[in-house]
Amino acid sequence: MTVVVAIQMASGPNVNANLLEAERLIASAAAEGAELVVLPENFALMGHDETDKLAIRESQGVGEIQGFLSLQAKKHGLWIVGGTIPMKTEDDSRIRAACLLFNAQGEQVARYDKIHLFDVSLPDSGEHYIESETIEPGADPVVVDTPFGKLGLAVCYDLRFPELFRDMVDRGMEILAIPSAFTAITGKAHWEALIRARAIENQCYVIAAAQGGYHASGRETYGDSMIVDPWGIILNRLSKAAGIVKADVDIERVGNVRKTFPAVEHRRLQCKVSF
Repeated sequence: MTVVVAIQMASGPNVNANLLEAERLIASAAAEGAELVVLPENFALMGHDETDKLAIRESQGVGEIQGFLSLQAKKHGLWIVGGTIPMKTEDDSRIRAACLLFNAQGEQVARYDKIHLFDVSLPDSGEHYIESETIEPGADPVVVDTPFGKLGLAVCYDLRFPELFRDMVDRGMEILAIPSAFTAITGKAHWEALIRARAIENQCYVIAAAQGGYHASGRETYGDSMIVDPWGIILNRLSKAAGIVKADVDIERVGNVRKTFPAVEHRRLQCKVSF
């Protein structure tokens, strides 16, 4: 068994305050015996404006936020999925939304750049998002060998594109970490259904760490961080406010479910994935 934790936050425009809150919640997770912790999307900054993140972008391997993640992983002797942080690109007007994985020695062992960008309008609320104006999309799915099993990394809007996760299963994925910041409207309509669907169809654990609350921009995020098993059972969840969601992951259960109910093997159509 592995103890995993999804951290839920309501991050604001002050990076230092957000890091202090993340530090508190990581320490709480460590005290609960966590071996793997997943932070939400944009955990270090939810600004007044989408361009705010450009001011705190970091170069690969260098920067306050990456240093924080490394320090926390090493201090507590656990693995951390670092939500997303803004990373530099050749275009000064855009960043990569990078999900970084640190091992228990504080070493960065993987990086996933968010592939699918949230360019949508929500007519019921008048909300309008164009992530592509400030974010450059990634191109490569990521699945990593860890002591807990093969861990796939994805971010928020990726959740709506099942072909990504089929590709990850073909790479051996057994656990999916998906830092997110769903809006209140889309979360209410689709969050649980999408999380459980990805767990069921790919017969894997899903650790969904979310932003949950009101932010300086006026945006409300849905929260409801949860951990779901390969049969689609919700093992634990947190509706609103900051906190931790803890559950035990038994990697043998993934193999048992896939063996006794081999739906993944029964696929007849193969997705031709192009990123």
